[in-house]
Amino acid sequence: MKAKPKVIFIMLLPLIIGTIGALDTTSYQFISHLVNLKESGAPEAIDDSILFTAPSTYKKVGIAFAHEGFSKIYWFQKLLIPDDTPNPQSESDGKQAPPVVYKDSGILFYTYTVPEGVDAVEYRLIINGLWTTDPSNPNQRIDESGLARSIAPVPKVSRPLALQDAPAGAVTFRFDAFPGETIYVAGSFNNWDPFMYEMKEKTPGHYELTMSLPPGTYQYVFFYRGERHLDQNNLSQVYRDGRPASQTVIQGK
Repeated sequence: MKAKPKVIFIMLLPLIIGTIGALDTTSYQFISHLVNLKESGAPEAIDDSILFTAPSTYKKVGIAFAHEGFSKIYWFQKLLIPDDTPNPQSESDGKQAPPVVYKDSGILFYTYTVPEGVDAVEYRLIINGLWTTDPSNPNQRIDESGLARSIAPVPKVSRPLALQDAPAGAVTFRFDAFPGETIYVAGSFNNWDPFMYEMKEKTPGHYELTMSLPPGTYQYVFFYRGERHLDQNNLSQVYRDGRPASQTVIQGK
């Protein structure tokens, strides 16, 4: 029987976390899209990043970008999915669940978060040691040296800042995770109590909490599954007592 999507997400998350770089790894929308891919194809803009894919029949695939002078190579990772093929030898004895077995999805992938100020993403791939354009992407151009470059779609949607849409004298905290989770926000405004302010799930996987505060500068973090998380929608970060925290400024009404 095919595993339910949410179960697949939970099993895949530890594998994905180490491979998608700066992207918010708790993004339900991104993980949902990734694990439901049927085959590799042309690059796709998702949130503020670009998802590149290639067939896993290639031994090794890398990517380099023109705006970085092709000076750095980023390597694709293999997308593994749970193998739900029945295996009598792995049946549970009733005391302990059988180990999860993963299989090759047939896809290699790399996710690149586009830096601010970059309005064009041109790139070349390194497939099995050879430089080439992306065979799955027909969007290409010839540069000044006569070499062909592939062109990726640039994300147009930027993540909202923490203060966006909040009334004067207030702040709206936002966090993306799996649906049905319990998320808290804590900070210098409540002596870092991790259980005082629970966020509300506005849409599946998207949590918000609007809070009125006196004018001033505040540091905060999110608590998700017992761990501290910075606000991926807020680039303002500081170190407080030797630990990183997000920071926001509340203006007067």
